[in-house]
Amino acid sequence: MDLRQLEYFVAVAEERNFTRAAERVHISQSGVSSQIRQLERELGAELFDRSGRVARLTVAGKAALEHARAALAAAGAVAQAVGEVTDVIRGRLVVGMVVGCTLTPLFDALAGFHQAHPGVQLALVEDTSERLVEGVRDGTVDLALIGSAGSTPDGLDALTVISEPLAAAVPPGHPLAGQGGVAMRDVAAYPLICMPQGTGLRGVLDQACAEQRLAPVIALQASAPDAIADLAARGLGVAVLSESMAARYTDRLTARTVADVDTPAVLALVWRGTHAPALRELLAGCRRAFSRP
Repeated sequence: MDLRQLEYFVAVAEERNFTRAAERVHISQSGVSSQIRQLERELGAELFDRSGRVARLTVAGKAALEHARAALAAAGAVAQAVGEVTDVIRGRLVVGMVVGCTLTPLFDALAGFHQAHPGVQLALVEDTSERLVEGVRDGTVDLALIGSAGSTPDGLDALTVISEPLAAAVPPGHPLAGQGGVAMRDVAAYPLICMPQGTGLRGVLDQACAEQRLAPVIALQASAPDAIADLAARGLGVAVLSESMAARYTDRLTARTVADVDTPAVLALVWRGTHAPALRELLAGCRRAFSRP
């Protein structure tokens, strides 16, 4: 067996699909399938149950997965160790970003890092905050920009980049537009348009409603703030966003901070340890980018 076969095996195990795994490792699906078949012959056991639409690990596959990951990590550590003494940083970094979130400083940091360290392959994935945190914990994601309700995940290092109140945004003429301040009960009296579960903003909303024993009607959900604002502007419900997000749409919406929600909506970078030189360098670039006025 070789490292390439292990990389393909881990990719299929994590994607649970041969086609997506092939896209991830940038070769054909037939190439991935052929290499994994060869690996199975060498090991004398099938690693995947291919009978369904999803590629599921067999008992043998589950037993092999963590060892395969460890072997790939060890190989990466060899390259990193050599890079440290030769001042050349190589390897691969997987950066996660919560869906619907576009932060220019993060993109600036990634661009600066790529220019300074072209030997490092960067991969960007989008997902819910909950799944990204899981990825950081299990090592499949190196650094993630997540949203959370009030605090960052336990057991992970974190850099908070935004912490701000919840806001409601409505079109002109809506009853809430005429109020100087609004409470969560006022907002929950109308159909809401918000982000899906698993995002930080939705976590703040759900927590606030639970604390006040409110049961709002979630009329529509969207991952992108632009979509939420456009739907609200058409009178389909009250948009629930963060304060700075809502402020982007003052040309067609009136934003009101939800005064009695104390838990802020937080955006933070999270990671687990900084043993890899590439991650340390990227984090340094992120800190510089987010500290600029």
